[in-house]
Amino acid sequence: MNISWIDGVIVLAYLSLTILIGFWLSKRASKNIEAYFLGGNSIKWYFLGLSNASGMFDIAGTMWTVSILFVYGLKSAWIPWLWPVWNQVFVMVFLAVWMRRSNVMTGAEWILTRFSGRGGKMSHIVVIVFAIISTIGFMAYFFEGIGKFATSILPWDLSLQAGVVALTSAQSYALIIIFITTLYTLKGGMFSVVAADVFQFLIMTTSCVVIGYIAYTSVTGEQIANAVPEGWKNLFFGWKLDLDWSNIFPAVNDKIASDGYGLFGALVMMMIFKGIFSSLAGPVPSYDMQRILSTRCPSDAAKMSGFTMLVLFTPRYLMVAGLAVLSLVYLQPALAGMGDAVDFEVVLPMAISTFLPIGLKGLLLAGLLAAFMGTFAAFVNSAPAYIVNDLYKKYIKPNGTPKEYVRMSYIASVSLVVIGISFGFVAGSLNTLTLWLTSSLYGGYAAANVLKWIWWRFNGNGYFWGMLSGLIASTSKLLFFGSVVDIYFFPVILAVSFAGCILGSLLTPPDDEAVLMKFYKNVRPWGFWKPIHNKVVALDPSFEGNKDLARDAFNVVVGIVWQMCLIVAPIFFIIRENTSLLITLSVFAVCTLILKFTWYDNLKKIDQKESYIVHGNGTQQ
Repeated sequence: MNISWIDGVIVLAYLSLTILIGFWLSKRASKNIEAYFLGGNSIKWYFLGLSNASGMFDIAGTMWTVSILFVYGLKSAWIPWLWPVWNQVFVMVFLAVWMRRSNVMTGAEWILTRFSGRGGKMSHIVVIVFAIISTIGFMAYFFEGIGKFATSILPWDLSLQAGVVALTSAQSYALIIIFITTLYTLKGGMFSVVAADVFQFLIMTTSCVVIGYIAYTSVTGEQIANAVPEGWKNLFFGWKLDLDWSNIFPAVNDKIASDGYGLFGALVMMMIFKGIFSSLAGPVPSYDMQRILSTRCPSDAAKMSGFTMLVLFTPRYLMVAGLAVLSLVYLQPALAGMGDAVDFEVVLPMAISTFLPIGLKGLLLAGLLAAFMGTFAAFVNSAPAYIVNDLYKKYIKPNGTPKEYVRMSYIASVSLVVIGISFGFVAGSLNTLTLWLTSSLYGGYAAANVLKWIWWRFNGNGYFWGMLSGLIASTSKLLFFGSVVDIYFFPVILAVSFAGCILGSLLTPPDDEAVLMKFYKNVRPWGFWKPIHNKVVALDPSFEGNKDLARDAFNVVVGIVWQMCLIVAPIFFIIRENTSLLITLSVFAVCTLILKFTWYDNLKKIDQKESYIVHGNGTQQ
């Protein structure tokens, strides 16, 4: 891509500004590790929500989303359920409140509020291991994505051959951008990440609106209809995908076959099955959990999670839909010219190169770099907390100085980045990494982290063996069953992990009752807690258990529909399906009204109750 000096100046100005933000905030962040990793629990929930949204607006994910919309049409809105994208609804409705009540710094530290004894220590360590492995996997994913994107949009050949060192241009670009991101994150910690994320989100949203405008004014409904097969505009589906590109772009059929999505009904059923377990397990120990733990109180954590969805999906899918539609109408001949080597993941950079004018191109490039940097920075900030707070401080040097812990955070961050980049050099396609991360690795996380909420007899030994067996099963999938579609292997990983959980728990004694009672009284989850509930009530007759299961389940269903409306509304708008758009907006309005009464108003009661517990009894329980 040829970019003008104006576009180049915009991109360089953005990169310089993000570095300055990190250095400007470094003094506040370096006070102690609470300030470095959690911002001292002083950051407003709406800023954290914008930061969280920016962190989820990653460039590799955006490239993938544009490619699947190009291929699958409206049905692509279901495919992100692989993550599952609606885990944020579970977090918004009840999990954010449960997690924030713990008053801890990391997910690993949180484990010690639930489990005790040797099993608790083993669980603590296995969560740290999972956090590190998943972070390395995501860094490899980001390395692959930013390299491919940068090579497609920037005109300079940065390939390098020096002795035994050989770097492709994509790898060189990725190394430079990752270095800049790591630098500003190291200096400013959570303050830097959030400040840069808010700035990045504003750039990204502006870019999305501009792209949506360009697409809407450049493509007609008739052109779109001629560029896609029958059923492309239909959100709903049968047992089979029934999307035939043979007469338009035959190579797309090969893409669908290689993805393994032909039996679309079976795929969605499996995604729902996986999604319930993965969502109920809660956020994995990464940037999303770190934002929740950074909020000022439990109700703020819930509001932050809802706000993240509200501000994220509509602008993102406005851009995704705009670029996909422009590519469908104008870029099909160029893509078809690639023959068997066609790569649908380059649709995004090709569209930017072809359709955006000078100035706007630079703004969007800065915005997309911002999206990558925001997500990468979030991982650089969150994962080292597990190494420093949960390993170094707890087991190696518990009496270290705050400055020493911050210095160790720098070392941990750099080490993880180096390892992640090393894996990125040997990574496959974005789709391969996406499917392994979402379906296999997270499959090993689900069972143990569902049971920790809902079953009192589940102990630290069960958690350890459940997580370990899940990690082994997911790694075995990657090494030995590469030809099997990841989502269809999920039940095997889940079953292996559940077996480890149940056997590990029943073959060892229960955890310390005092720890269980404190956890239950503090977090107040629903589930199978009757023996512990009775003991808590015996000591405190005023205690009331959580009776909100039915309401939470109802809110989750309404929330998923609400979230889906945020995703499909901008797509319907861009492709001029006006009737479908009006129906979607009407459903969204009804869902919003329902959630106002059944979810948001209840947060005020939580605020009042938490305030009573803190100020009335002198301690937060």
